[in-house]
Amino acid sequence: MGVPDRNLTPGATRRISIADVCSMAHEEVVREVPTALRQEIFQEYGIANPHSADYEIDYLIAPGLGGADDIHNLWPEPYTSGTWNAHIKDALEERLHQMVCAGKLDLTTAQTDIAKDWIAAYKKYFHTDEPLAPRSDLSGFVGESLRTLGRVVLPAIGSRGDRRFPS
Repeated sequence: MGVPDRNLTPGATRRISIADVCSMAHEEVVREVPTALRQEIFQEYGIANPHSADYEIDYLIAPGLGGADDIHNLWPEPYTSGTWNAHIKDALEERLHQMVCAGKLDLTTAQTDIAKDWIAAYKKYFHTDEPLAPRSDLSGFVGESLRTLGRVVLPAIGSRGDRRFPS
C-alpha cells in the first residue's frame, strides 16, 4: 500500500498563499490527526487492529503545500513496508516545499503532481527511479533555496477555494 486508494483519498487543498506556504519550514506544519478520524480512515481502508508503529495517517497533499484537514486528503501510509514508504514521501514533501518557495515550481503543479501519483512525482523531482537515502541529497538544494528565497515574489493562490483532486 505505497499509494493511497484514489477513490478514498484523491487529495484536497485549502486556500493558501505562497507567503503562508513559505513562512514556515515543512517540519513546523506537521499536524496530529485526531484519534476518531484515524480510526475512521483505518476502517475505510479495511485495516483492523493497526499497530501505530506500522502506519502514519498522512496527508496526501501536505499541509505545508496547502493540503486540507479532510478525510479525502488522509490515508494510512506504511512506515516500513516496501521501498516507497512514509519516510520517502516526507523527503518529497520537503523537496516540493523548497522548490515552491524558491520559485522553481508552481504550488498548483506541486499539489497536482503529489495528488495524482506521489511516487511518480518523487521520480520526477529527484530525477531517479529508486528512492534516495532520506535527506541525503537535500543539503545542496536547501542552501540554494535559502539564497534565492528572499528574492522571489509570487502571487497568492487559492482564490478558487478548497479543491479536491479528481481520480
